[in-house]
Amino acid sequence: MTGPIKLGMLAWNQYTTWPAMRDAAVRADELGYDDLWTWDHLYPIVGSDQGPILEGWMVIAGWAGATEKARIGLMVGANTFRNPALVAKMATTLDHVSGGRAILGIGAAWFETEHVAFGIPYGASPGERLRWLDEAARIMRGMLHGEGPSGEEFYATRAVRNDPPPLQARLPLLIGGGGERRTLRTVALYADICNLGGGIESVKHKDEVLRRHCAEVGRDESEIERTVGMGVTVIRDTEAEARRVNDELFAHNGGARVWPNQNVGTPEQVAETMRPFLGIGFRHFIIGFPAPHDAESMERLMTQVKPMLEAG
Repeated sequence: MTGPIKLGMLAWNQYTTWPAMRDAAVRADELGYDDLWTWDHLYPIVGSDQGPILEGWMVIAGWAGATEKARIGLMVGANTFRNPALVAKMATTLDHVSGGRAILGIGAAWFETEHVAFGIPYGASPGERLRWLDEAARIMRGMLHGEGPSGEEFYATRAVRNDPPPLQARLPLLIGGGGERRTLRTVALYADICNLGGGIESVKHKDEVLRRHCAEVGRDESEIERTVGMGVTVIRDTEAEARRVNDELFAHNGGARVWPNQNVGTPEQVAETMRPFLGIGFRHFIIGFPAPHDAESMERLMTQVKPMLEAG
């Protein structure tokens, strides 16, 4: 896989405010980030869950009106929260509101606490949620293509119409998750974009699994854009200063334990962490920015680290 290096800004929507989320998106758009993302959760998922979080679809709808160039989506939508036909309709409307910049991100969901609190069915097992996701992805893909899909086992959708269609000729469907038996097969069947994480060896292995699924279902694997989640990035002139800022960010987010092996250090160190992914064909990086959304790191990633990666 070749092509330009892309950067996505994932702003955590927990322990923050709408003005801060809006400003982070506007700044990232001005800097030239390719896409803007936030989570689809109803309770905080890092640190204490007894804190504030903004609803994801409303955030990205607000971003659509506040930004001009970057594509916009959820990383990723919780399939359990909403009927998939409604989600396809929402994504289509977002495409119109944003002038053709929407991405429909979806995943099986995993955080039981928020489901119980909000009274949302969670399913009996991860396997059941993955079966729901597979059928939902087929319905969404059909609607975005202008077909009239119907549910088969889990959803009562009947020949559902999506009118008007998206502005984009092919509004991208991103499926997040790296489950080797089911999730990556769903990616092979329906997705335009996938998102993997967990470090270079994990990403390399799961990409090989995805290629096998594509071969089995008769899909050209090059049709699926690969993205890699890089966790949190903090850039400063010294590693010690970057780690101090990183510690403060996690403390702000509900007293969270600091994640190990994050992209924290000088511009040169951050580039060195990201460079191996280029060697396995991953050129689209999704970068996490916890509240209060570190503007210095956001700028230095674009103006200093990206040129290093482009130089080889």
